[in-house]
Amino acid sequence: MDDAIKAKYQPVIGLEVHAQLLTQSKMYSADENEYGALPNNNLSVITLGHPGTLPRVNRTAVEFAMKMGLATNCHITRDNLFARKNYFYPDLPKGYQITQDKTPICTQGHVPIRLADGSVKEIGITRIHMEEDAGKSMHLAGETETLVDLNRAGVPLIEIVSEPDIRNADEAYAYLSEIKKLVVYLGICDGNMEEGSLRCDANVSVMLHGAAQFGVKVEVKNMNSFRNVQRAIEYEIERQIEILEAGGVVDSETRGFDAATGTTNAQRSKETLNDYRYFPEPDLPPLIISDEWLHEVQASLPALPQQLYARFTGELGLSDYDASVLTDQKEIALFFDEISRRTPNAKAAANWVQGPVKSFLNERAFTLSDFPLTPQHLADIIQLIDDNKVSHSVAAKQLFPYLLENPAQTAAAAAEAQGLLQQSDAGALEAMVQQVLAANPAKVEEYRAGKKSLTGMFMGELMKLTGGKADPKLANQLLRQQLDA
Repeated sequence: MDDAIKAKYQPVIGLEVHAQLLTQSKMYSADENEYGALPNNNLSVITLGHPGTLPRVNRTAVEFAMKMGLATNCHITRDNLFARKNYFYPDLPKGYQITQDKTPICTQGHVPIRLADGSVKEIGITRIHMEEDAGKSMHLAGETETLVDLNRAGVPLIEIVSEPDIRNADEAYAYLSEIKKLVVYLGICDGNMEEGSLRCDANVSVMLHGAAQFGVKVEVKNMNSFRNVQRAIEYEIERQIEILEAGGVVDSETRGFDAATGTTNAQRSKETLNDYRYFPEPDLPPLIISDEWLHEVQASLPALPQQLYARFTGELGLSDYDASVLTDQKEIALFFDEISRRTPNAKAAANWVQGPVKSFLNERAFTLSDFPLTPQHLADIIQLIDDNKVSHSVAAKQLFPYLLENPAQTAAAAAEAQGLLQQSDAGALEAMVQQVLAANPAKVEEYRAGKKSLTGMFMGELMKLTGGKADPKLANQLLRQQLDA
């Protein structure tokens, strides 16, 4: 599409994110909440909606929803009511979904996102409400029948609904990344979009710049990765602009995203609120959140990515880039945080975590729980380097690999046992400098004739002679003294 035509329009985007909660049981029953179980195995008469059965609210799911609300700066609703949503669910045996309608547990929040240019933008949160998931319908190639697995029916969900504050696909990506980080840091969802534990629907419209009214909203579903959310939004923006430029009208509808073609396709006309037919859930009493309960949940909140980012850039003086990379994964951020509390050299700690530690994990497809060294090991390695007892090169190429195989040893003991401590004896080093110069008389003459770049060659020879254990600063000083004498 021509950039000039595209520039006439302002996209308006809101995201609805469903997060499956990591509870042991389902939202309204004691059935097990387990991904990957044998089909139709985690069921009871309550999940199956048998007559006479009664639901009961999962307390942990409520606390998880409260945590997400507090993490997104929301107001927490104290008097919560549940509702039945009588939309057609072919894979919910009850025929309706128990959700929240007029009293979502969290409202009026916001999430700051960091954009590519380093600026920060706040995306409003309209509401977060609790509900149950539906089962899963499967359509096998060439088969006319539909198979249904009801294990997922009743699994606890929170739906996080943003304000229409997002203006392009990159902002949508940044917002979704922040939501994923929050649920993972909070420990309430694993954030796995491929397994469906985090799902995103995008509401997309376009309007002319300066228009007073938003355009017609289209909802896009079936996106199973951050990149596909971006692709779907980009395609839908151009599709709607093309319709408007041709004098047409954008239909309010639900569309699916086809990852193979990068296009969206119509699924059904958009329902109105009346089509959902909400009414109060008669089998669940009001859920009252007391001050004591709210304060208890608030006190249990862990350090969140924005808080760690502020500490890493402010207190520790790291760059925005370093802080962003370190806080991208919860386990890496917390590991680095522990190292930084054991060494004053935060930059070195960041370099070790982003370099050797991550390389080790990536090469072996390990998680940090498989990493054999403790934060204290890394802090001790950094201290040995800062004290000029071990060179950085020796630490990275010899001490670090040795400790990975022998994690029971301390860094200092390992360096000494392996003979890795730097040679800092001036007398011994001076003798070795003289030995190097005596072995290279022609090069010494070239240096004294003005070819000062040969210093690096002499240092290399000296390091070979000392097995890389010479204190670089002292060695360089002694070398220049001898060469310039």
